[in-house]
Amino acid sequence: MRNMIVLASCASGWVYGQSANSQPAFEVASIRQSAYTGRGPFITRMDGGPGTDDPSRVTIEHYMLVGLIAAAYRVETYQVSGPSWLEDARYTQFDISAKVPDGATKEQVPLMMRNLLAERFHLTVHREKKEASVYELVVAKNGPKLKESAKTPATKDGAVQPFVFPKLGQDGFPVPPPGRGYRMAMMNDRGTAEFTDATMGQLVGLLAGQLGRPVTDATGLKGKYDFSLRWSMEGLGKPGDDPGPTIFGAVQEQLGLKLEQKKGMIDMIVIDHLDKAPTEN
Repeated sequence: MRNMIVLASCASGWVYGQSANSQPAFEVASIRQSAYTGRGPFITRMDGGPGTDDPSRVTIEHYMLVGLIAAAYRVETYQVSGPSWLEDARYTQFDISAKVPDGATKEQVPLMMRNLLAERFHLTVHREKKEASVYELVVAKNGPKLKESAKTPATKDGAVQPFVFPKLGQDGFPVPPPGRGYRMAMMNDRGTAEFTDATMGQLVGLLAGQLGRPVTDATGLKGKYDFSLRWSMEGLGKPGDDPGPTIFGAVQEQLGLKLEQKKGMIDMIVIDHLDKAPTEN
């Protein structure tokens, strides 16, 4: 997926507006297909709702259907199984603007999203478990290459950094926005992640998203660390280009860690029915 720019501040999970089926519902919601042709950069975001600076409105931009479903059911996209056209529709994205009822809680927003998808896309699902490849993050043979974080004054909770449109650095990898914590940018099939005062739990979250499989932390590293990671999307890029390391090579070469593949059971959301386009606003 070329030229996608991802903001790491995107939130995956968020009274009582009630729908006809007695489920929590948005007061009003608009859904439209994003104006994206598959060329050029775009920014994907999901923010707002209770507990944020915009508690009365949820705003979603440039989200694929599989991402909307994953957010609604609080799972990763690799835990959503659906028709073959769902994977092929990666350049079909949607924008949503939804009014949250007074008194709603952030825990109810995913339920409102489920109801919205059921009403507008006629989504029906069931849950099941399946065996699949999973990964375990371990320390590589020569030990970790991680710098322990220096103790610094904590930043104000919820402080919002001004958005800076990512640019490519001299090495051809995107430069994430400034700040502390976990920041990531992806452009031209290459990714950069910067971690400050980060745990291994934050790293395995990134890795799971990139690999499309669960990743568990078996490093035994309990501290907080400062490090960066640069990788390329395997099998993508222009012929003749030096694509850079895959996520597997980057983890081992740059961090002194290793991803080991195993078999495990994954909880799945299986789509029984889903329309390709929503009903009209």
